[in-house]
Amino acid sequence: MWTKANFPCLVHCVKSSVPVPVPARAGALLRHRADRRTLGILSTYAALVVVAWTIAPTGVAGIAAIAVLGYSSWLCAVVAHNTVHTPVFYRRWMNSAFQVWVSLSYGFPISDYIPGHNLSHHRFLQAREDVMRTTKVRFRWNLLNALAFPFAVTPAILRTNARYARMKGSATWRRQRLLEVAIVWGLKLVLLAIDWRKTLAFVLLPQLIANLGIVGINFLWHDGCDADHPINHSRNFTGRLLNYVALNNGYHGMHHEEPLLHWSLLPEAHERLLRPGVHPALEQPSLLRYAWRTFVYPGRRERYDGSPMVFPEVDTDLDWVEPERSSAVANDVSALLA
Repeated sequence: MWTKANFPCLVHCVKSSVPVPVPARAGALLRHRADRRTLGILSTYAALVVVAWTIAPTGVAGIAAIAVLGYSSWLCAVVAHNTVHTPVFYRRWMNSAFQVWVSLSYGFPISDYIPGHNLSHHRFLQAREDVMRTTKVRFRWNLLNALAFPFAVTPAILRTNARYARMKGSATWRRQRLLEVAIVWGLKLVLLAIDWRKTLAFVLLPQLIANLGIVGINFLWHDGCDADHPINHSRNFTGRLLNYVALNNGYHGMHHEEPLLHWSLLPEAHERLLRPGVHPALEQPSLLRYAWRTFVYPGRRERYDGSPMVFPEVDTDLDWVEPERSSAVANDVSALLA
């Protein structure tokens, strides 16, 4: 079996050979020039909300507006994902204000994204401590697995994030989280008081679509992959248009290898470090073609190498907030069952 322990040289190369970002110009605000695109995504979403609120389209045009706003808010959720890994600005107060802007754009406090995503999903990929593991859905019809996945994992995400907020977190993180909570939910209440119909159609519903989408896409990244393999733990989508619009989110394997690596550096790192050894089936040129084969025709759920999926007999959640305590309980249960 291929494990990271069996391939220390490969893992060392991946971890130590990432490109070093070029220092910013004197007086620069952004850590990476590429984040001008990030600011463009957030600005575009804000402009679209203003236009939709002003025009208030109905009928088919209204449905189209909700879809466009949902996709635009999903891109803001991608920005949220990138931001919890790599700060955008040099100055701390700017990053604090930026997190509020991102939170308003995808609808939820970005600080709540950090613990469950970084400490559960990244640390315990596809294990029982990973509340976003894809083995939680097991329908025979694979399309139903993809559609049900965000609803299956979201309750545990919300519950454990809330538990983390009660028990842990630095004072700085707590202050930032309270700031985001107050502004995000305060503004939503104000908008509901002004016009609840417009708020529901052009703010709440698109942001709900965005959040379900950013959680649901995890199914495409990891289902059927080998979480114990040094590089075959994630599926990559290398299409140029997708990665330009979605800030290189398709290079997911490299992101898991180096979570702190800025998104603009992922393609080069993927080409140099992962592509030579990654399984060909985990480098997909088109997300749409992959989705058609996987969920429509022939629509089979299988591992990346074409072998049948094998699910663990015991797949209940283990505690990622206090993993040491959870491991002790799991060992006690295993001893009782032995």
